This record gives sequence, C-alpha cells and structure tokens, in this order.
Amino acid sequence: MTKEEWYARLFERLGRSKFRSGFHLTQKDIDYIHEKGLDTIRQHARDFIAQREAPAFIPNDGKQTPMRGHPVFVAQHATATCCRECIRKWHTFAPGVELGPRQQEYLVDVIMTWIERELAAAGDKARPGDKIILYQRCNSIIQKMS
Repeated sequence: MTKEEWYARLFERLGRSKFRSGFHLTQKDIDYIHEKGLDTIRQHARDFIAQREAPAFIPNDGKQTPMRGHPVFVAQHATATCCRECIRKWHTFAPGVELGPRQQEYLVDVIMTWIERELAAAGDKARPGDKIILYQRCNSIIQKMS
C-alpha cells in the first residue's frame, strides 16, 4: 500500500469518528501558524512527539496532550496521535516500546498533513467559535495593502 492510499484510508476513518472529526483549527491557531510558518510548526510537532509520545513508558499516558493551546495539540487529537493508546489503536504501533525516528516522523507527517488540510479547508471562511469579525479581517487586509 502506498503512503497516499494509507493516508486516504486513515483520514477517511478519522473523518467517520465523531470525536476525531470534531476537531478543527480556530482562527487563532491559523494566525499562529501563519505567524510562525509551517517549518516551525513541524519542529514543534517533532518536539511534542519526541517528548510526549516516543518514550516506551509514559506515566500520564492519555493525559499528556492538552486539548487546545497549540495547533499541534488540536491536530494530535484529530489524528489520534495524542497518546500511546490512540497511537496503538489508530496507527498500530505497539505500546511499551520506544518509538524510533521513522515512527516519530510518520506521526509528525500525519499531524502536518491534517494541519495543511485544515488550512486549505479554512480558506477565507471562518468556522463557528473562531470569534472572527469580518470587519476586522477586511480592515487587516486593507491595512496590509496600504
């Protein structure tokens, strides 16, 4: 199976999960990504996976990833890369074994693929809860053009 086929199946399954499909980037998350850039966000994802998911034993497994506060945290819950149990269930990595560099990079790639899809889907439209006021966005665009 190719990477594209695997990802297509994975994201289809994630999309069918009521819990996983309920996660979306807020405008604040999107602004943060634009401010920092995707390369920095990818490095944050690498760091979070290495520190919070890669060890063989995680004392607070299931509680190590906040629900919000960083776009990568949101993506981790959306992609089931938030704890070792979810990683076992959705990505078939054995628990109790340290994740190697290739496994960690795979999880980072899944997270970044989800983030890139979210950015593309968001386009110029706001999602409920984003607290975006169209007037402010228009003013921001006009100021940048001036």
